[in-house]
Parts: sequence; C-alpha cells; structure tokens
Amino acid sequence: MNSFETIIYEKTPGIAYITLNRPQQLNAVNLQMRDDLWEAITAFRDDPEVRVAIFRGAGERAFSAGADITEFGTAPSQAIARQVRWERDLWGLLLGIDKPLIAALHGYALGAGIELAMCCDIRIAAENTRIGLPEVALGMIPTAGGSQTLTRLVRRGAALEIILTGDRITAQEAYRIGLVHRVVALDQLVPTAEEMARKIMAQGDPALHYAKRAIKQGLDMSIEEGLRLEKLLAAYLWTTEACAEGIKARRKRSK
Repeated sequence: MNSFETIIYEKTPGIAYITLNRPQQLNAVNLQMRDDLWEAITAFRDDPEVRVAIFRGAGERAFSAGADITEFGTAPSQAIARQVRWERDLWGLLLGIDKPLIAALHGYALGAGIELAMCCDIRIAAENTRIGLPEVALGMIPTAGGSQTLTRLVRRGAALEIILTGDRITAQEAYRIGLVHRVVALDQLVPTAEEMARKIMAQGDPALHYAKRAIKQGLDMSIEEGLRLEKLLAAYLWTTEACAEGIKARRKRSK
C-alpha cells in the first residue's frame, strides 16, 4: 500500500514501515516529503492495526542527509514557507504520538534527518552511520527541533559541541554519548529494529502509551509534578482490563 511520491508506507502485523524514498537525493527532506510524512504518520497514529512504527531510509548511502537545500529560496516567499512549516508541525506531530517509534539509521543522518530520528523513542544505527547537525555552517540553527531534542537526549556539553562545530560523529560515538541505543552491522539493522518492535509489542498497549507519556511530559515538569503525573496515570491503568489481565498472566508465570 503506497500512494506517496517521496516515501513508502507499508504494514505488516503490528508494524508500520515508513521509508524515506529519495535515494538519489540521499533522502533529503523536501516539501513534498514533509507532506507525505504528515499523511503517513497521521495514518499510523490513527490505525488500530499498527502498534509500532519503524522509520528507515531507501538506498545504500543515507537515512537522510537533511533538508533539501535545492529548495531553499524557491518557495513563493520565505514568509509562505515558514507559514506552511508552522501549520504542519511535523516534528510536533511525531513528538505527540503515544505509540512507540523506532528509527533505523544508516549512512548519512544529518540535519532534519537526525532531527526526525530524535523525535523517535529508540534509535538503532548501522556501523556506517554518520550523524551531524550542520545548520550553523549554513548561517542557520536547527529548525526541526534539534536544539531542544538533542539536549534532552545527551549531555549539554555534547549537544553544544555537535551543534556549534557541525562535526559529524560516528555511530560508535553516538552510542557512547547516548544518542543511539544500539550499533549493529548494516545487514542487521532492520532485523534488529524488527526484533525491538516485537519485544515492545509483547507489552500491553495502554501501559506502553502511558509510560511514554509519563516520561515525555515529565521531562518538562518538576520532580513533584512528574510524580503526580505518574501516580495519576498509574491509577487509571489499575482500572483497565489490560492491567488485570497482565497481573493474572504474571501470577501464572511465577507459579
């Protein structure tokens, strides 16, 4: 099932695959891809048949090399371009999804490419991955949330070095600083992401969604507010049938 120009959207039982599909352009994110991603991510969010999404890049060279700079200055006006960007807040849409999101990175993961991945919950990188935020060298700053998401994933100093120097880091360095969760051989990238997706799907949906919500919302709260949120969400889960079934199954396994 695919009706998009710049991405491929596929489903298997429980898993949605969203593949950035402009390999000749290193899967650079252009306006059409933004529109296609918006539609695909919304479809994933609203589809009860899929529980986890895996993002990946087509071709051998890149997950995504970032924003398509050939479009810079070609919009009817910069004001209109900014308006379109704000009206369709793709990164806000990603961050607001309760379902788990996995990014499978290889080759270049730069600018908007790594920013998309940082909106996901789990990042798995092939050994050949090179990660960077080069916007400062272009006289810009990250515009897809990178200055905020990166500082929530790694130490402040590491985030500053990556953004201010524009240097590209290896998959191994990204793992060392906590930006990616695993580094694997290229031929094991998608299988590892699928294994992670199946492990996640073995858990109950309400608990997964509320755990993700507690973590993400709690980051912007004081510890006291975060604990209150956790207590509120946990209390609700206690009332659900899924929680009762989970406890029953655990008791059976412990006997």
